[in-house]
Amino acid sequence: MEDRSVWLGPLRKPLRLLMIGLVGAVALIWLWMIFGVLFLGSDTSMSTLLRPGDNTTMRVFLWLLLPTCVVTSAYLSDTRGRIEVEPSGPVDVFSLILARFAMIAVVLVVGVMFYEVVARYVFSKPTLWANEMSLWIAGFIFLLAGLYAMQQRSHIRIYIIYDLMPRWAQNLSDTMSTALIWAFFISLVWGGYNEVHAKILRFEAFGTAWNPPIPATVKTGILVIIGIVTVQATANLIADWNKAPEHHTPADEVDEAEIETLRKVLEVKDDG
Repeated sequence: MEDRSVWLGPLRKPLRLLMIGLVGAVALIWLWMIFGVLFLGSDTSMSTLLRPGDNTTMRVFLWLLLPTCVVTSAYLSDTRGRIEVEPSGPVDVFSLILARFAMIAVVLVVGVMFYEVVARYVFSKPTLWANEMSLWIAGFIFLLAGLYAMQQRSHIRIYIIYDLMPRWAQNLSDTMSTALIWAFFISLVWGGYNEVHAKILRFEAFGTAWNPPIPATVKTGILVIIGIVTVQATANLIADWNKAPEHHTPADEVDEAEIETLRKVLEVKDDG
């Protein structure tokens, strides 16, 4: 990752300090809740995550969790990976923030599964929520990964014919692709809005012991995130309109940074 600021500028350092403070506070509260459940007989459980009621610890944890994820995602989006596309506007930045949120969510899924393994096989206290929590988070990771792929132009494209076209024909092809994405999104809203609206009004849950609102939140997430993907596709079309004609070769798929990293690892092993 490059250290140069992408969009925060002078706000990068204070946001970093805020991120460290929030992450530290959330981690301490989380560890305290785990310690209480495993050793102090606390009644705090993942069920109270959905229905915190008068549980002060859980309420504080939830109030801190959202700004922690937002601030962390914003800070991480200010650093561009060596193989990432340079963001070209506010839509790109917003998509990168959501992409970093998805990357954090991957760590959360790993943490949830690690907790389940330790609780089940070390303390003989299996959970009712770990599998559903993983599914819940993974659903949003999948959706946000599609948005990230669109922002990075790394979605599947067939270049055999595209590379033979003059620039005006490439622009026409890109316009048609974006129009089809808009048609898909409009059709999705047309066919799914009433269902999503009904699920949100009754906050439809999963119907299990933990009973998380997976149907209500994931169905809503599909409409919202596909809408953002559509806006991102339009932003890509505008940003790429005046670029030189694209030509692609198999060498474009080679990750030079990864090759260099592997080369250094092999050199270290040879020296050892």
